[in-house]
Amino acid sequence: MDIGFDANYSTWNLVGFFLLLSLSLGLSAETLEIDLPRQRLTAEQLAVVVNDQDPLSQRIGNYYVEARGIPAANLLHVSFKPGKKNLPPQQFQQIRQKLLKITPQNIQAYAITWIAPFRVGCMSVTSALTFGYDKAWCSDHTCASTRRSPYYDYRGVTPYNDLSIRPSISIAANSFAEAKALIERGIAADGTLPEGTAYLMSTQDKQRNVRAKDYLMTRRLMHNWIDTVVLRGNTLRDRKDVLFYFTGRTHIDGLETLTFLPGAIADHLTSTGGVLSGSKQMSALRWLEAGATGSFGTVVEPCNHLGKFPNPRLVMEHYSHGQTLLEAYWRSVQQPGEGLFIGEPLAAPYDKVVFNKSATGTRLITRNLTAGLYRLSHSTTPIGPFRQIQRFRVKPHQQQFNLSGGEPGYYRIESL
Repeated sequence: MDIGFDANYSTWNLVGFFLLLSLSLGLSAETLEIDLPRQRLTAEQLAVVVNDQDPLSQRIGNYYVEARGIPAANLLHVSFKPGKKNLPPQQFQQIRQKLLKITPQNIQAYAITWIAPFRVGCMSVTSALTFGYDKAWCSDHTCASTRRSPYYDYRGVTPYNDLSIRPSISIAANSFAEAKALIERGIAADGTLPEGTAYLMSTQDKQRNVRAKDYLMTRRLMHNWIDTVVLRGNTLRDRKDVLFYFTGRTHIDGLETLTFLPGAIADHLTSTGGVLSGSKQMSALRWLEAGATGSFGTVVEPCNHLGKFPNPRLVMEHYSHGQTLLEAYWRSVQQPGEGLFIGEPLAAPYDKVVFNKSATGTRLITRNLTAGLYRLSHSTTPIGPFRQIQRFRVKPHQQQFNLSGGEPGYYRIESL
């Protein structure tokens, strides 16, 4: 429908028109709304991939699409005999090429819905799906470094548009009940601003304790942002507030005594944590079974390269700024070719915005703004035009803002 204006319209008629427009949109004259720069992956940008020969994969995929409100067009189908731990690279590449052809252009990330295969040649299945199979992502000799990810510490929101990759994660579970519980934990986490604790465990396992050298710095940087505790020992027990748990050992005891908050992330640096079945070391899947919402492990011998494992500081930093579990985890691994990401992709416990009138203007409470310079604009209608009313600088880890304005209408914050 075209809407035209008579040149003789009075100011009152224009005001009346916009009032009617607001009412037609279900808005009141006292509306006070704000748009912030987008900082995370949305359900519309995630594709869910199911294996048509795997009944559990299909059931998980269908449930996840419904539970997360993901468009039906984002449910993508592949077909191969399930159950193999290691899919031959040539067969995988054929599957991936077919998948790419049916993937809508707006898709920025993938969630796969099977537990096996978890490996493609020398790569994890999540990295092979993200980058395509290429031995450059694997060690060319024992303990060698690999190609570095362009997504490492990435600050954008559209990796396919910017980097031509779609980071991938596995909603891994041995049963539908386990998958459903995982998904429900992720959904329950959204916008809760959890007051849990990050536990950084410095163990006696010298080979697998290499991340501990950065623990004190991480605790210092998280001061007044995330409650972070550095502990010495091999086992964490009887804690009811676990939000992050990073450690390094082949097996982790005491998981049955812990309570993981919805959205919790936990992993252990070891050689084969990403081997989800049949390994002599503890599988990353044990973390999800214990109540975590996301975990990580390598599928081949990585040696103890720090770059091949999640950087706890980066996981916590990105996650706590409102990004999804998939995004925060992927951005923390510099050399992810051999690493498997598992969990509920869209969990975003820190994505929350509170915006209302204050005594002097407007008050904004959110963790979604990273340090930098921003512009605040205002309009009386949702379609604009918007007029700049303030420039302001966000300090690192700032989450409360007293802004100009206060009159009813629509506000917009943009990065400068």
